[in-house]
Amino acid sequence: MKKNMDISKFYHYAFPAQAVIVTCDDKDGKTNPITIAWHCPISKKPPLYGISVGPGRYSHDLIEKNKEFVINFAPYKLVEKVNYCGTKSGRNTDKIKKIGLTLSESEKIKTKYIKECYAHMECKLFASKALGDHSFFVGEVVNILADKDAFTSDLLDNERIKPLYYLGDNFYTTVADDKLRI
Repeated sequence: MKKNMDISKFYHYAFPAQAVIVTCDDKDGKTNPITIAWHCPISKKPPLYGISVGPGRYSHDLIEKNKEFVINFAPYKLVEKVNYCGTKSGRNTDKIKKIGLTLSESEKIKTKYIKECYAHMECKLFASKALGDHSFFVGEVVNILADKDAFTSDLLDNERIKPLYYLGDNFYTTVADDKLRI
């Protein structure tokens, strides 16, 4: 038997979704991290990847102004730091310093990536569109960096990495160790 559910939480039916930390810079080059669970690949040619950010978020303005960002894929062991980046504003706080993450220089853009994450997509803003109460930023992926042992045959090594997934309402999980090929 089915029952009607609360439509205001419709997005919970898309979870779990991988939680990522998006880094973006202010006008002085200070990097701000924001946790995003609403993200997805858009196109292979050109390589496009989209993120959804509310206009009230500090990172929203930074991405609009600097026209670039890095998508950092986080392992489960960073769960507390990822949650902090998604629940605190960088407007008046240096979140990177506060939680002890390490920034490294990107190769193709100015915005830095988070060293503790296992993979990074350097993106230049390709398009943006206001959609409802969020803006959808589409980045053209100009470079990808990854830990040399994170992937085997182009597939993520789940057993080694344990990627971080968001369940909603500040709950997180990771994947099981089993692999199944159909």
